[in-house]
Amino acid sequence: MLRLALALFLLIVPNLARATDAGWALLRDGGHIVLLRHAFVTGTTDPANFDIAKCPTQLNLSARGQQQASRIGALFAARAAPIERVLSSRYCRCLDTARIAFETEPEPFAPLDLLKTDPAQKAAQLAAVMAEIRDYSGSDNLVLVTHLENILALTGIAPREGEAVVVAPEGDGLKVLGRVTF
Repeated sequence: MLRLALALFLLIVPNLARATDAGWALLRDGGHIVLLRHAFVTGTTDPANFDIAKCPTQLNLSARGQQQASRIGALFAARAAPIERVLSSRYCRCLDTARIAFETEPEPFAPLDLLKTDPAQKAAQLAAVMAEIRDYSGSDNLVLVTHLENILALTGIAPREGEAVVVAPEGDGLKVLGRVTF
């Protein structure tokens, strides 16, 4: 059993490295859309007294998440991946990921908030994000800091905390061009 687990691990790790290298190559060129899941947090669900305007009532970045966000920014700089704009969910964990990583004040963008449970509201959120993506024509990269559920709904991919998915509009949806893990 241990041999099987080790064999699977050795098969997966090189694929992650290749995916990350391909993602960085795209980001160095600029002009891409980056869906970035917020960095590591302190728990699994927001408290019952959640208030979007009050960080103490939300899940927040853990010390590990703050370090991860710092590493994200350092790698973007070291890999010469240019950033034009940073949009973020209004949740503190996303705003803080963006602030720490990119050392700038992100633009709060409500459609990047956790998806609503009402199907019509959820569809409106996703449509607003898709419109922002389709309208982007900058020469540097556009970073959208958001949540697992949002990236999953847009791409079919469930990224890890602090993972970036590089996408481009294709038809009514998005084409995944690459991934970068931190």
